[in-house]
Amino acid sequence: MNAKFLLKATGRITLAGLMLWGLSACKEQESWSGADKNTADDNGKILTQPAQISRLIPARVAQRDAWAVDISQIMDELKISKTRENVCSVIAVVDQESNFVANPAVPDLGNKAIKAFQTEVPQKFVKQFGSALGPAVSRYFTYVLLNEPSKENSFLVQMRSVKTEQQLDLIYRQVFAYVAKQFYADSIANAAAKFMGKDLGEENNPITTIGSMQVSVKYARQYQRDRASVNELRDYMYTRKGGLYYGIHRLMKYPANYDNAQYRFADYNSGMYSSRNAAFQQDINKLLSLNMPLDGDLLLYDKDDNAQSMPSQTETALNQLFADHGMAMKPEQIRGDLLKEKQAEFENTPTYHNVITLYKRQFGKNPPYAIMPQVVISGPKLSKDYNTNWYASNVTRRYDTCMRRSGGRFHKR
Repeated sequence: MNAKFLLKATGRITLAGLMLWGLSACKEQESWSGADKNTADDNGKILTQPAQISRLIPARVAQRDAWAVDISQIMDELKISKTRENVCSVIAVVDQESNFVANPAVPDLGNKAIKAFQTEVPQKFVKQFGSALGPAVSRYFTYVLLNEPSKENSFLVQMRSVKTEQQLDLIYRQVFAYVAKQFYADSIANAAAKFMGKDLGEENNPITTIGSMQVSVKYARQYQRDRASVNELRDYMYTRKGGLYYGIHRLMKYPANYDNAQYRFADYNSGMYSSRNAAFQQDINKLLSLNMPLDGDLLLYDKDDNAQSMPSQTETALNQLFADHGMAMKPEQIRGDLLKEKQAEFENTPTYHNVITLYKRQFGKNPPYAIMPQVVISGPKLSKDYNTNWYASNVTRRYDTCMRRSGGRFHKR
């Protein structure tokens, strides 16, 4: 289960082509990475029929033919080549995230959510309303949780009994709708009026990842294919097809020159291009004999995924590295390049190329294109903390099983 229940969404996707720097991409790698259209090759690797996909889904899965039909149609719609590698990648992530359940139950979800909710939402209110009004809004919100719509069946009582994210999400929506409505009649209405132009519920709803592939709502809104309201979008993401559509989009619709499936799985968990960026951080560490964390984030970000003005360790190290080597790289150029870290285009920037050049000059070889990011996974859904390597390894194991079923080549360990 992806732990990004209350954590930030991943970065923006672009579909520009990657520049290859000394790494040759074999035919299988290109097909695994996704293609613009299905073209059969001499190995017959394209799965043209949903029945072929169904056979790759674990036999324990209920309605696996229906899952296969949806996967096939969505990949066609998104123009993702239905190679064994691509299909098995999708199957492995769905199985890891939800065991092919469109709206999976989460053990003890209600109590975990209440605990997280009580720590997250008050902080958001202070940020939104300020230090003077924020605590008052938080106290009012707590009162509503404990007493509405009735003391015997309060929102808090209802939350304790939920089994699925959708049940919890619906309660949150009712709570926020009630609070928003009362703002107009309550004494804090005048002070809060400026805020009411925003969607109070969506701004504060702790359910941030949804469905069988645990996709962030923020990501789905960015790539939404219709004009549905955010609540309609959320409802769609809890369905089999909706969860698959945005999950497959998130997993496959960006180019990356990975030679190993596990790096795309790592990206799915820790952030787009985090495997590539972690390798870039490792290059800097080796060039400067540093020990920076290899988390794949080259800048510092707030909870809304906005880059902070404070320089990160990576940014500071890059300024030092280029100064040490007499490279005319201005801080604003480096910052501008790093702002592209969640995009394919980052590999076309002077910052990226200069680091690669220095590495090859100093060590006489190409650096690795990707490594496993060192990111800790935590959240209310998990019984303990894990890391991205744990996540990617588990998905890769499922991927290997799928590839064996397909008769194709599986992950090289």
